[in-house]
Amino acid sequence: MSKLLAREPYGPRDDDVLLAELTHLTEHHDGGCAEYRAIAADAGPIRSVEDVPFLHVEVFKELRLETSFEGQESGRFLLSSATSGRHSQIRLDDKSSQLQSESTKKIFSSLLGEKQRPLIVLDSVTSLRQRGKISARIAAALSLRPLASDLLFALDDPEDPSSMRWEAIEAVLEQNDEVLVYGFSWILWTSWGKAELPNRVADAIAQTRVSFVHSGGWKKLEAEAVDRDRFDEALLSPAAPLSTVLDYYGLVEQVGVIYPLCESGYRHVPVWADVVVRDSLTHQALVGSPGQIQLLNSLAWGAPYHSVLTEDQGVIEPGPCPCGRSGRRFQLLGRLPRAEVRGCANV
Repeated sequence: MSKLLAREPYGPRDDDVLLAELTHLTEHHDGGCAEYRAIAADAGPIRSVEDVPFLHVEVFKELRLETSFEGQESGRFLLSSATSGRHSQIRLDDKSSQLQSESTKKIFSSLLGEKQRPLIVLDSVTSLRQRGKISARIAAALSLRPLASDLLFALDDPEDPSSMRWEAIEAVLEQNDEVLVYGFSWILWTSWGKAELPNRVADAIAQTRVSFVHSGGWKKLEAEAVDRDRFDEALLSPAAPLSTVLDYYGLVEQVGVIYPLCESGYRHVPVWADVVVRDSLTHQALVGSPGQIQLLNSLAWGAPYHSVLTEDQGVIEPGPCPCGRSGRRFQLLGRLPRAEVRGCANV
């Protein structure tokens, strides 16, 4: 159990404890995963978080990595979204899944409150029925399950945003004064944001406080000249006062840890995780300058995805955030040139 996971996600950081946990995880994977041991063999001593060896995100498309340990119970593979057909495959084990579920629950609760309310998922229930596998979209939706009193899958066809079950949505809105709505950014926009709401749905949502939660898909939105202000306004204007939109960044290869966008425009890092930005050529760690994002967390036991070099660009911002949250923060700048466009990251 991560000691840091017992703390508030955006409270004071204890980087010494985090470094100790990341070092222990690195030794754990070195001892239980031959492929990781071969890749990380020349990493050298770990004296700071920048020394923790990383795997490039592409490795998870080529290898099904798994770390053996006593009491291990492995479950399904989590699949990333991808346009090329080459998915990252992350083995889910019971120990990591428990930690990751607690992580997302604490992060979401700190932002959305702990009250349970119905969760409307802009996907189809058929997406759950993949033997031995679970998609990034479904995993993202189910990470909100601890805050949900009930669950409605709102699409008949997971690939058709126009297949919305508006009558079912209307019933949920009429029976509750608060609801959660989750969808990938592009799906949320096409199926709800720019859709003409049926009259009875529009009447019901005007009386319902909605927390819209989304991730991924901004490339398609930018192609339609949809910026964040337009996106948020389209969702919030029909809804009751105090409705909100929560945009977060996360990767399948870092399951369980999400990075919400605050009102000041920064992504915040929970105390059980960290971010390093590196020069893409030299891998030198950078602060205050843009570079390639490396994400780390202390929750990954079943496979060595505790330290991953992504294909995303960002910049770490020093000092306190204007929003008032303490801890590490960064800006997400987009994909590296020629990096594959996929839906599990919010770029």
